[in-house]
Amino acid sequence: MSTSTTYEPHRGSGASVNPPDSLGAALARNWWLIALRGGLGVIFGLIALFMPIATILALVLLFSAYMIVDGAFAIYAAIRAARQRESWGFLAFQGIASVAAGLVAFVWPGITVLAFVLLIAAWSIVSGCLMLAAASQTENGRWWLALAGAAALLYGILMIVAPLAGAVVLTWWLGAFALVFGIALIVLAFRLDRLVAPPRRG
Repeated sequence: MSTSTTYEPHRGSGASVNPPDSLGAALARNWWLIALRGGLGVIFGLIALFMPIATILALVLLFSAYMIVDGAFAIYAAIRAARQRESWGFLAFQGIASVAAGLVAFVWPGITVLAFVLLIAAWSIVSGCLMLAAASQTENGRWWLALAGAAALLYGILMIVAPLAGAVVLTWWLGAFALVFGIALIVLAFRLDRLVAPPRRG
């Protein structure tokens, strides 16, 4: 009679019998990088909360630099495509538009911030009107839908009346997100550090 042997882990030792997954092990080995990311997130969040105007202008300048570099690469790709007798018109147009938009944002960052705030305001107003229209045609959750639509409509109008205040509020939201995100990463990093720390001998 043949017997089959099966492997059963030892129990009662208090140690984990299942090896950690590869992703968890990699994260645990690089816990300090996660802590560094969390620290940078906390710093950025605090700066955005306490210096919103400087933060949003810095973000606009950073984005303008990105658009200029992206446009330059697109123009370079268009030139290479033209030399190889391939389609290059769309790449050239995209590159010129990106460089032009980046230069406008870099020279007049205040106008760029204003345009961004007004775009969000327009979206909020349109969304609010659609919610109010939907609330008038339904019975289920009508008042909650109407309340949400009225809030979105009022928010859009306030951003048009006071766009600078709207930009500050948007920066505060971004700062709050970065702060919470950074704290979560720091907590995760220290929990991972405990997994790779050598056990204490008492």
